[in-house]
Amino acid sequence: MTIEQLYSPNGAAEKFIQSAPGGKIYHLPEIQRLIQNTFGHETIYLQAKEGDDVCGVLPLVHMKNRLFGNFVISVPFFNYGGVCSENEAATNAMLEEAIRITKERQASHLELRHVEKIYPQLPGKSHKVAMILDLPEDSEKLWQSFKSKLRSQIRKPEKEGLTVQIGKMELLRHFYSIFTVNMRDLGTPVYSKYLFANMLHSFPDNAWIICVYKDKLPVAAGFVVGFGEMMEIPWASSLREYNRLSGNMMMYWQALKLALDEGYRKFDFGRSTPNEGTYKFKAQWGAEPLPLNWEYWLAHGGALPDISPKNAKFQAAIKVWQKIPLPVTKIIGPAIVKNIP
Repeated sequence: MTIEQLYSPNGAAEKFIQSAPGGKIYHLPEIQRLIQNTFGHETIYLQAKEGDDVCGVLPLVHMKNRLFGNFVISVPFFNYGGVCSENEAATNAMLEEAIRITKERQASHLELRHVEKIYPQLPGKSHKVAMILDLPEDSEKLWQSFKSKLRSQIRKPEKEGLTVQIGKMELLRHFYSIFTVNMRDLGTPVYSKYLFANMLHSFPDNAWIICVYKDKLPVAAGFVVGFGEMMEIPWASSLREYNRLSGNMMMYWQALKLALDEGYRKFDFGRSTPNEGTYKFKAQWGAEPLPLNWEYWLAHGGALPDISPKNAKFQAAIKVWQKIPLPVTKIIGPAIVKNIP
């Protein structure tokens, strides 16, 4: 068993991820390049091999700043990451190497974003779930599985004259115009538009934007990406003043139909806290919770890191951010959020 630190990962790693049961798009080398190009963070890519065969990968990102600290994570900005491995020896060897790298950078902790708990010896968090919908053979069967209230909500935007477009780079401007408003209203610094442009560029065949319009005004939009048997919607937003038209319902319905048309067997509605609003919204579509296990190695012990918006020490900053003019948030937001994993 050998652990290699790759600076230019080759096709062997990608081939392994494509076939590995736990392989996610976020394990691919393209995501490491995207994070480095978009945010400027140092990325480290570990590959486990037995002889000439790849048997595991672990993408790592080193984040260091005065406000949020010094840590190593797999991977930031997304729901998934961590170790992708096919045997216990590789799983353990990659953790040892990741800890060594964390110590070498004098970081406070290592965070691994897993679905299943892989390392019982490590402390972790499991308070979040992904909401997963198993898709039937076609959209008609999916439609029939919905309750009448949900079908009525999906029909409403069409009756209100809303229209929808599915595209790629040509819809980025419209998607981003909604996304920036939504993030400001939530009190969250907004990502740079380059993140989404780089996603579309890195995954030209399996990333799309879905945008809903009232006349020519974009009122709801989502960004979807597919890998393996799963299509995921990492980002979705709508303009609150038009929520009565249910544009978001049209957007999600079109996303589900796109997943079916493209041959995906599951749809990931994204991360939620059980029994909160977004959880209930996703559950009405038939999505079931999949517990997420984020595991930590702590250099000095103590409490687990908490950089979530619910952390009390960030509440004042969130309230201030909600009052900042939108054009200003677009300028200073990306410089802040690039340090929030």
